[in-house]
Amino acid sequence: MAHVVILGAGTGGMPAAYEMKEALGSGHEVTLISANDYFQFVPSNPWVGVGWTKRDDIAFPIKPYVERKGIHFIPQAAEKIDAEGQEIVLVDGSKVHYDYLLITTGPKLAFENVPGSDPHDGPIQSICTVDHAEKAYQDYQALLAEPGPIVIGAMAGASCFGPAYEYAMIVASDLKKRGMRDKIPSFTFVTSEPYLGHLGIQGVGDSTGILTKGLKEEGIEAHTNCKVTKVEGGKMFVTQVNDKGEVAKEFTLPVKFGMMIPAFKGVPAVAGVEGLCNPGGFVLVDEHQRSKKYANIFAAGIAIAIPPVEATPVPTGAPKTGYMIESMVSAAVSNIKADLEGRKGEQTMGTWNAVCFADMGDRGAAFVALPQLRPRTVDIFAYGRWVHLAKVAFEKYFIRKMKMGVSEPFYEKVLFKMMGITRLKEEVPPHRKAS
Repeated sequence: MAHVVILGAGTGGMPAAYEMKEALGSGHEVTLISANDYFQFVPSNPWVGVGWTKRDDIAFPIKPYVERKGIHFIPQAAEKIDAEGQEIVLVDGSKVHYDYLLITTGPKLAFENVPGSDPHDGPIQSICTVDHAEKAYQDYQALLAEPGPIVIGAMAGASCFGPAYEYAMIVASDLKKRGMRDKIPSFTFVTSEPYLGHLGIQGVGDSTGILTKGLKEEGIEAHTNCKVTKVEGGKMFVTQVNDKGEVAKEFTLPVKFGMMIPAFKGVPAVAGVEGLCNPGGFVLVDEHQRSKKYANIFAAGIAIAIPPVEATPVPTGAPKTGYMIESMVSAAVSNIKADLEGRKGEQTMGTWNAVCFADMGDRGAAFVALPQLRPRTVDIFAYGRWVHLAKVAFEKYFIRKMKMGVSEPFYEKVLFKMMGITRLKEEVPPHRKAS
């Protein structure tokens, strides 16, 4: 009997546990380890950040749901991974041996890159976790009581730009509903992207035109090619560069309430394994989600190393969206099963297709880039009320799926058919094999 451990129980890890157990059956043991004892549906955090939904609507305890499926659950953070000894050392000093390890930890939020940007240090909040989103709502309520300047956007090195646009538009929509939009003296969007709608993937469809128009209609002033250097004394210090990366100007923005997506790094326990990760702490994998150094370690989702789509004047990263994570998880599960059954020559490959739903109040934006790199077979950026409704439905569907322990793929089974997309697979980009 082999022991397969999944490290991380987010939108990649919890489905991975269900899928792994279903694939391997009772003949092998599956353990899920998480720093949190609860699951949180991260895509809904922007709603929590304005009070449109509550923590209890998008978070629930993990243990009772996974254990009834025969999956062992350990609610502890990993202190260290001993890859040679095939053990995970937990924060309480106990050790968990594994035969195969699937890393789905998500990121460490690199607030230390920008002094004063930690949610506990000042006016700049985060919506990357449900805890942070709740803190953002507390500060948002203070803004409503005493209006002031707003700054929302993404830091240098960020790779998840959709939620920045999403939260800016949601805040603007909420202010209008409350009759308070004209009480905000300034509302600014600051991003490291070279142009609006770049999204870390050179744009999708008419993302630039649609997002530029959306921000303008809400009276939000936008600045691109920006690096935030610090936040101090109610001010954000910004350096803007030109297309050559040369300093064009430096300016400060007053900020009473803000939200900036930080850069991501690999979590320390994973980043500390010799030869496992790139300098940012993300796992180096081949096209089958397998570590390039350790044959029995796999990784999926935000935890893996993906090189930027292109060099930009201010560093930006490539996003790892829902379909990509779902595909990587399925590939890793399939390949671990093949190993255990002696079919190492039969390896499944995940995709790097980008798909995202972003709610923007009473409307929304959806993008589909198949594959993520140009040239693409599908290159769609859609905008309208149907996206808002689709995201609401997706939240309810995904949470129900996690509580039921169902591992069926959503994107290929439901979303792509709904959008009339038939071609889903891609060839492996040459640089991916060498990443």
